[in-house]
Amino acid sequence: MPNFDLSIHTMPSRVTIAFPEGIVLACPFFVPLEIVNDGSWPHPARLPLGAGWTGSCCASGQDLAAEEAHVRDFCNLGYASACPHLPRSRDWDAVRFSIARAGSEQITLTYACEYGHAPVNHGTLIYDVSRETWHETHPDPRVHRLATSFLHAYRVRQPSKLI
Repeated sequence: MPNFDLSIHTMPSRVTIAFPEGIVLACPFFVPLEIVNDGSWPHPARLPLGAGWTGSCCASGQDLAAEEAHVRDFCNLGYASACPHLPRSRDWDAVRFSIARAGSEQITLTYACEYGHAPVNHGTLIYDVSRETWHETHPDPRVHRLATSFLHAYRVRQPSKLI
């Protein structure tokens, strides 16, 4: 298991958080389809999307079936430089999500799109629980799809009073 100690640097105009390179993130080209509950991951809630997922790859511009080994070793984990489908030219290598706030009316997710282990884009996404919809979608459909998958895995794990 990777070390999760963070390095936080505060400057007057910004805060920089350096995440250890051992932390895994979701591949931005992964198209999650269904949560895997077969016991193949020892701690699925610790995975970047909150669970292991089956899915496909959209790195070529089309959703193509991904080999099971790729889904397990690359797609669910991001920073997959050994993946034969990862484009050389890309905006980011991985996407990180976390729950910033969760209540009965809305859930706020934070996201960070990273390239070379450094954030290049970040923000928040707010989900309206009663309406079952996002306040705004992320402009990149890949990030929106991954955020929706992360949120789904999070909500599945929560007691029914929060869902």
